[in-house]
Amino acid sequence: MKISPDKCQTCALCLPFCPVGAIRIKGKKVVVEHEECVECGVCARSGVCQDGAFIKEELPWPRILRAEFSDPMIPHKKTDIAGRGTAEMKTNDVTGRVKSGEVGVAVELGRPGVGTRFTEVEKVSREIAQLKIPLEEANPVSALIRDPEKGTFPPEILQEKVLSAIVEFKIPLERLEQVMNLLKQLLPGLDTVASVSLIGCSETDGRIPLEEFLIKKKIPFYPNGKVNIGLGRPLKP
Repeated sequence: MKISPDKCQTCALCLPFCPVGAIRIKGKKVVVEHEECVECGVCARSGVCQDGAFIKEELPWPRILRAEFSDPMIPHKKTDIAGRGTAEMKTNDVTGRVKSGEVGVAVELGRPGVGTRFTEVEKVSREIAQLKIPLEEANPVSALIRDPEKGTFPPEILQEKVLSAIVEFKIPLERLEQVMNLLKQLLPGLDTVASVSLIGCSETDGRIPLEEFLIKKKIPFYPNGKVNIGLGRPLKP
């Protein structure tokens, strides 16, 4: 995204609309900091600029990744899903991706106000690869992996900044302690914010093994229930 110096009246009303603070005043001009912009398009879509000063550019590779991971209007080519490009495992009541005895794990890096670069995403994908855990295929982060055995991305994308990206995979319940110990050590050292979502199935007797694990290990959590209102036909019996 750019701002036309001819059309901009330096009113600065657009500054609060940028979710990563990339719109700034330099001298007597309002500019978009190229390296900080995640190409989310919020500034232009907001309609705050009455002078039409925003210029939406044709984005080349690899900068187009910024828009694909940050602009909710642009679908990912890999999944054809807009926004972050993944339906995530929280749709499990319909998709049935996670079965009894398994745990779905989604490590989300970045958030509006912070964002993340793929250097930080790769730090997670590399460690998961070291554990010989395959990533979820229907996920745009997984599609970018150049070497699945090492969990590495093409070097040209590492400095691209996006609002957020999700490293997603599933594991047997018995491997959850190993993964959680890894993430507990890894995530605080990242140059971004991170959150971990876990999903597991309840048993026929009403037990929730995942909840029991978290309580036993004294890992703080809060439930995030999703209600299927009947618009999706469950694939899981």
